[in-house]
Amino acid sequence: MIPASAQTSSNYVSKVWVADLGNGNFKNPVLNADYSDPDAVRVGNDYYLISSSFEDVPGLPVLHSKDLVNWKIIGHALKRQPPFDYFSVPRHGQGVWAPSIRYRNGEFYIYYPDPDFGIYLTKAKNAAGPWSEPILVAGGKGLIDPCPLWDDNGKVYLVYAFAGSRAGIKSIMMVRELNTSGTKSLDEGVIVYDGHDTDPTIEGPKFYKRNGYYYIFAPAGGVSTGWQLVLRSKNLYGPYERKVVMHQGTTTVNGPHQGAWVDTPSGEDWFLHFQDKGPYGRVVHLNPMKWVNNWPVIGIDKDGDGTGEPVLVYKKPNVGKTYPMVTPVESDEFSGLKLGLQWQWMANPKSTWAFMHVANGALRLFTDKLPDSAKNLWAAPNVLLQKFPADEFMVTTKMKFTPNANLENEKVGLTIMGFSYANIALKSKKDGTYLVYTLGKDAERGKSEEEKVIMKASSPTAYFRVKVIPGAKCQFSYSFDGQTFVDAGEEFQAEVGRWKGAKVGLFATRDRQINDSGFADFDWFRVEPVK
Repeated sequence: MIPASAQTSSNYVSKVWVADLGNGNFKNPVLNADYSDPDAVRVGNDYYLISSSFEDVPGLPVLHSKDLVNWKIIGHALKRQPPFDYFSVPRHGQGVWAPSIRYRNGEFYIYYPDPDFGIYLTKAKNAAGPWSEPILVAGGKGLIDPCPLWDDNGKVYLVYAFAGSRAGIKSIMMVRELNTSGTKSLDEGVIVYDGHDTDPTIEGPKFYKRNGYYYIFAPAGGVSTGWQLVLRSKNLYGPYERKVVMHQGTTTVNGPHQGAWVDTPSGEDWFLHFQDKGPYGRVVHLNPMKWVNNWPVIGIDKDGDGTGEPVLVYKKPNVGKTYPMVTPVESDEFSGLKLGLQWQWMANPKSTWAFMHVANGALRLFTDKLPDSAKNLWAAPNVLLQKFPADEFMVTTKMKFTPNANLENEKVGLTIMGFSYANIALKSKKDGTYLVYTLGKDAERGKSEEEKVIMKASSPTAYFRVKVIPGAKCQFSYSFDGQTFVDAGEEFQAEVGRWKGAKVGLFATRDRQINDSGFADFDWFRVEPVK
């Protein structure tokens, strides 16, 4: 289902987090990164997982696995986010919310919600792409978290929820009918479950049918504190019975919920879901699942009440054989023709922001003018970022800055982004290039950043580093020889972004228009254990 080249390419294994323990067991999270609101599907012996991506572009990451433990990113379903002009500037927390993926008649279907525009559909014959241009299946504000069901009678239905911030209502499950091709809504929907009394903020539903029952798997109780609920009924529109099938229990895994039921060819059942880890985002766990009296039980049910608890270490799924270890790519040597699939911009990119400079074996970022309305880097679209890959890690990058000699205030560097941000950079001034450390406290509220000059740069080539230790505490440092690093600024506490974790990456900005901007060549970007 994915290209042979993608299947046989060398497998990247992280130096900072590997879920496969190499002894037949795995540890959670299987994806210790912000792949929030996961959904997954099995096609033959292959598993495909997608997640929400909000304003980040490319959006809707697609990951592949053979055993549910070892995952690699193989593409994105959204190369650019519609409406294109609207998402040409950062729209933090908007864009792609919880999506669903299904496979039918040789095609993958992804339904995803944009809470401000409606529910979209994109399709592909190959999960790695290309994906079709999204079409609007159901327009409207506040429609979120859709999942389709093709019923035995040939009819197509969509379960979804409402975002209170847009719709003014929430905590209800809705079902509406689609046309037989699944491309257009035929009605305005019917309430099939009201969670106000027992299951507040019920959302993120997934639709299944088994043994004559319709099942709606849905999280409730809030992102960081809730539980996994399952609803079942013999009738599509209900009434539905409810059962809590997984909760935190005695574990350290808070709010374990929202995800996907998948099975193995050998007949095992498993559940992929997220856990909210604050600045680290919503990481993905894998839990065993079994059916008892036509109810699923997820995790380990220690007291036999039908409600499971998450596992931290467990035997790997039985998929018939053992597959090599692989993890999503983090480091990038910038030696190819394209950026690594781990990278995302904060908005739809311009074609002039970034180029692979093959002769130099580098990524060249041209500086781009900050939007007139921007008060800080939070509002800059051309920030190139990736997810935090572990609780503890270190990023080092080597770059050479070539500013425009006729322009001041071009700035290029390494940053950690969230509601507050920090970065270390080289900045051009009339009398040369300076090393600066910047803190953007409460950036999402529009507060101006604080920039401190460390020194006049002794070389256009600099090495920038940030160490992240448990608690998402970050220490930036710099070097001009690549050997001796000097701390810059105070320890920075990474913060969440809008509905997601902090991210780390690169930027290149200027404050005015010019016909030939300066640039920075980034030789490499390496993710390693903290030294």
